[in-house]
Amino acid sequence: MKLNIKHLPVIGLLGLAALSVGSCTDEVAFGDKFLEKAPGGTNTADSIFHNPEYTRGYLARIYSRQYFNLMESSSNTCPQHLNYWKGMPDMLTDLHFTVFAKSLLFTAYYGGMLTSTADQYGNHTVYPYNNEGIWENVRACWLIIERINEVPNMDQDEKDRIRDEAKCLLAAQYFTAFRFFGGMPIIKGTFSGTESSYEGRKSAQETLDFMLGLLDEVIEAKKLPWGYTGAAAASETGHWTLAGAMAQKIQILQFAASPLMNSEAPYYEGKYTMTHPEYVWLGYDKTRWTTLRKACEDFFTALNANGVYHLVVPVENTQEGYRYAYRQAYMYQDSPEILHSVRTANKAHGNDYGWYNLGWGGAADGGGTNERCAPNPTQEYAEMFPWADGTPFDWDKTAAEGKLDEMFVKGDRVPGQKMLQNRVYTRDPRMYETMGVNGALMGLDYSSGTSSGANWEAWVGGSDASQQPATNTGVWATGYRNLKYVGGEFFRRKNPQWSWLQLSDVYLTYAEAILQDGGSLTDAISYVDQVRARVGLKGLAECNPDKNLTTNKENLLEEILRERACEFALQCTRYYDMVRYKRADLFERKLHGLRIYRLNANGERTETPWYDTEQSSIDNENDERFYEPNKFEYEKFEITTGARIWWTDGFDCKWFLQPFPLSEVNKGYGLDQNPGW
Repeated sequence: MKLNIKHLPVIGLLGLAALSVGSCTDEVAFGDKFLEKAPGGTNTADSIFHNPEYTRGYLARIYSRQYFNLMESSSNTCPQHLNYWKGMPDMLTDLHFTVFAKSLLFTAYYGGMLTSTADQYGNHTVYPYNNEGIWENVRACWLIIERINEVPNMDQDEKDRIRDEAKCLLAAQYFTAFRFFGGMPIIKGTFSGTESSYEGRKSAQETLDFMLGLLDEVIEAKKLPWGYTGAAAASETGHWTLAGAMAQKIQILQFAASPLMNSEAPYYEGKYTMTHPEYVWLGYDKTRWTTLRKACEDFFTALNANGVYHLVVPVENTQEGYRYAYRQAYMYQDSPEILHSVRTANKAHGNDYGWYNLGWGGAADGGGTNERCAPNPTQEYAEMFPWADGTPFDWDKTAAEGKLDEMFVKGDRVPGQKMLQNRVYTRDPRMYETMGVNGALMGLDYSSGTSSGANWEAWVGGSDASQQPATNTGVWATGYRNLKYVGGEFFRRKNPQWSWLQLSDVYLTYAEAILQDGGSLTDAISYVDQVRARVGLKGLAECNPDKNLTTNKENLLEEILRERACEFALQCTRYYDMVRYKRADLFERKLHGLRIYRLNANGERTETPWYDTEQSSIDNENDERFYEPNKFEYEKFEITTGARIWWTDGFDCKWFLQPFPLSEVNKGYGLDQNPGW
């Protein structure tokens, strides 16, 4: 089908045609100063591509509009993925929840009110088709690809690198949209807005081939560096690299090989009809897993030859050392695990780390009370994290053994010492980086990994949680609070960095590909175990003898998905994993929080804080209240605030992909609606 270009939702492209987004006078730097200044200006295409600095600034502007999954804005301007009034896809999973009743996720998704009718800003979905700058970014990438050779006073190596960076940006833009919508209109060059026609929406296969074609061109050309090291790493981190391109190819192949699209029947068959099912369905081909496995093998071959990237090695084999290694892996700019990161120019609080300033009420340690950006971790998520040795956590078994008081920390009451001594963190170190839990120390030196200071009081009435777990409201609504990406004072005046592609993801994806391709499950487990070793966990099979992981494919797949959940909180991984495996059962899963009740010397509940009251007021060491509380009663509760419609009405498979705005579908340029919407 042909589409009339004047009806395509790319009116903004005409603005981009004037290159209003190109920064040409301000210095745009990467590394430590990446996008420190927001590009602006009103230069024309001719001026942009006749000045090297203008060209570099234009490229940087495209980088600034990459998908970024940390909310730091309240504006209705494009792009919308930064808007905390919208929410993150992670909050649709079984791992996180939001009680922010004014957010789009709470009203439209939890309440089941989402339709294909867009509001005045085009923000009706978590990834709004009309307000994410999709087509502006596509045109901008093509403009660079087509005109980079016109730039004077720029050597050919840099031109080639910039061209291939633009191809990576283009592929990544399409992949972001692909995971939300399926097949997309494919634009293969710039256009002025006056052309008579373009082809309409393409099939999932054609869209897939287009993305992979771009990346294969980059990989074969080898014009991008494998990675940046030394001084170049400080100045160039944030640019696409050859390692990033190969990892992006792996991520695309993984999504395409998964059951959502790679199945004998479309996910909506028998329930919905669609003129062109090929838009969201590839048909089944087992060799897609083989192709993914080969791409992973190619990546590791290149990694072995080129180095640069590796899993972080803990500086010491302690809980704090393991936690520090994990934090370094996903968050630090010089991380040897981050294959591609996305950062934004911050717009508030003196260029402080926006995640905790806007999302946590200005508290660098995560102690603020602003629930707008608070993705509350669920009890289901907490129970995914194993014990510190890697053996699975089992609530019922732990309760039967009378050890629930030790499920987060344990320590000794020493006469004369108010705080617990010999404090031990009993669970997977990633848990304490991911969520605040009762008894863990709040103070964390983000430059060394050591913990100190007061403990989190997550019990009902505690200094931190207060009554929030009892009322299922606020940042402690579930009895836990998010700590992932909370950077502390160490990150003050640093730009937020979100890990788009991470080496540990390639390891776990390779394990999945081996499993699904019929390879040795023992080999698959070995790649999972390398990721687990970074945080001090024993081998997966050793820790789960009852699951027969070396022979039971289904059990191993569940363990890989669980491991991915523990590894990649707030990196969209769980959401896409649930979608690509069509896990309606997980979307329908009722979620819970944990109410903890402090017990006094008589074993009675007492809803009072300790650190802010008795810790400073009781001086008699013979008084039980002198000591940090360590005896509690635990009560799981069903989340009721914003209860999701899927929990009562069942999960409608239409939710696997997002709807296009009806206003766009009705324009008649070939944007067939996704099934069920």
